[in-house]
Amino acid sequence: MFSSLGLFKQTPCPEYPECVLKDCLFAHEPISTSKKNDTSQKRLSAVDTLEDEDTVKEADGPRKRRRIGKDDQDSRALQEASNGWSRSISLSETLQITEKTDALRSVADNALPKTAARPISPPPLRAPRKPASILISSEDSKAVNGQTDLTKADGLSVQPMVKKGVLSKKEAPEETLNPRMLPNPPVSHQIRMKLITMLHEQMIRLNNELRRCEDASKEALTLSDAELITEAVNEEFQIAKKSSAVYQNLIKSRIMVLKKMKLDIWIQERIKKIAEKLPAGEQMKPSAPKTIETGLMPAEEVAFVPRLAAQQEGLSKHGYVTIAPTDSEIELARKGIESSNGWEQCDRCTTRFQVFPGRRAEDGALTSGGTCTYHWAKPRRPPTVKGDKPRDLTYACCDQTVGISTGCTKANSHVFKISDPKRLALVMPFMSTPVTDRSNLPRAVCFDCEMGYSTQGMELIRLTATAWPDGRQLLDVLVRPLGEILDLNSRFSGVWPEDYAKSVPFDDPLQGESTTTESQLQLADSPAKARELLFELLTPKTPLIGHALENDLNAARIIHSVVVDTCLLFPHPRGLPLRFGLKMLIKKYLDRDIQMGGAQGHDSKEDARAAGDLVRYRIGELWQKMKGQGWTIRGDEFCPPLPPPA
Repeated sequence: MFSSLGLFKQTPCPEYPECVLKDCLFAHEPISTSKKNDTSQKRLSAVDTLEDEDTVKEADGPRKRRRIGKDDQDSRALQEASNGWSRSISLSETLQITEKTDALRSVADNALPKTAARPISPPPLRAPRKPASILISSEDSKAVNGQTDLTKADGLSVQPMVKKGVLSKKEAPEETLNPRMLPNPPVSHQIRMKLITMLHEQMIRLNNELRRCEDASKEALTLSDAELITEAVNEEFQIAKKSSAVYQNLIKSRIMVLKKMKLDIWIQERIKKIAEKLPAGEQMKPSAPKTIETGLMPAEEVAFVPRLAAQQEGLSKHGYVTIAPTDSEIELARKGIESSNGWEQCDRCTTRFQVFPGRRAEDGALTSGGTCTYHWAKPRRPPTVKGDKPRDLTYACCDQTVGISTGCTKANSHVFKISDPKRLALVMPFMSTPVTDRSNLPRAVCFDCEMGYSTQGMELIRLTATAWPDGRQLLDVLVRPLGEILDLNSRFSGVWPEDYAKSVPFDDPLQGESTTTESQLQLADSPAKARELLFELLTPKTPLIGHALENDLNAARIIHSVVVDTCLLFPHPRGLPLRFGLKMLIKKYLDRDIQMGGAQGHDSKEDARAAGDLVRYRIGELWQKMKGQGWTIRGDEFCPPLPPPA
């Protein structure tokens, strides 16, 4: 049998006085009304005492519930008993309850410490969780401080950095000599920690030698203790992440190099690392342009360039518009837009959002969906050495793994891009290059456009044209888009709001060339006006030179039959739609650095001239081959070799 818990000791036995059970669960001795009232009064008094103690303790108490102990359960039982239970209990039960009440009062008065009555501060609120990716900040590009002249190493002068305040001290993050976590570490954690410690010891030695140097100009190159730890941990992490297959060989080799390194070599390394941390655009000056020898005169180069023009057949598969959409196709696009009710997909984060051209009447908003968090660079697969494991795709902007990081940059609104020719023609119709009888036109034109996002999609905001092959500027204007501007895409377009603020109408002439930083740009009041200005420089047979020209031509809604596209002249080994960037091509073939503005964006004049120089480079290669085959020049005509005599 189970033991009794005494739960029914206060309930009269229904069989009393005939009950003959020895250990009955119910009460057999009824209690008088007076005793019951006295007992209830004592119970209430005990409960009130405990409630008063709880009130004192919990007046300004914690948010958490007080743990209910055995004594609290007894007091609760007493309170419930006093709230209307009409039952008879024995005299022994009454005495037990009275004794328990006195014990509870004694505990409440004497047993609790004095600190129990003090107000308890609430638990701290949970701090907001930081995102996995780090948002871009202009402060992240600062480097190490310096106040005096620094030496030069490998042609890099550190003095301009000091004058501009670039080398301001930045407090390094607090780190310990503990390896950073990796999904697949090359070795155990203990081995990595030991190697980091050895690496750190050699860096301390070199840094101490630098501190003892009497030359005050080298003071800015020294590192603090925290920066030394960060430098060692970061160097080990990069080796473990990029070369896991040969990790131990590389890290041990690096330790030996530091162990044998002299102070002057360490100074050069420090200067190079400082230069890498400079704000974008100041890391290095563009190298001197490489001389391009084509073996032809400028007029002969112009006569040769039509041979490089792309064939019109098949260009439509790669985004070119060779035939203007018909009225029925444009009407179909209009009905589709009306049925979509302004819903688009963000070109950056792929979020669905709604666009309100002319602003929403309720609150004046241009788009829905709030802010946009995205990666401004495309995914890339990091290079690996032979025998290393394949690595995951990462974003070039923040080195975050694809699929894990939600974004490293925030924009005020979502944006969208239109690629369908029918929808493009609905915003502004396409036009073919008109025929003109002007005779003083340039014989070849380099062309580049910059685009920004508006409520009508990606629109033309700057148009530049230069003469080929001399690179003379022919046209450079800002363009007011048709829709309300959502984002000028300044990181790539190089066009900023202040450029529009400083611009002047196109009717006001400007002297000399204009740039976005040194002088004002003229402003065309619409994309159609900018297109009209470009048409004044072209004929249907004028070679139009550029890089990825389908984007520029579609932005200006131009159909031109003679295009020389460097994407087609220097194709990707795996074919279209894969293509090389202009920056990579100009560095590979002409050893020149362009688009070094970083977050300040591109310069359309620089891009147009770079595309023209690549075309000249390709002409030089082809002409050398043709001369070897026996081709000759007569005037402006290229004559094939004579056939061998019969």
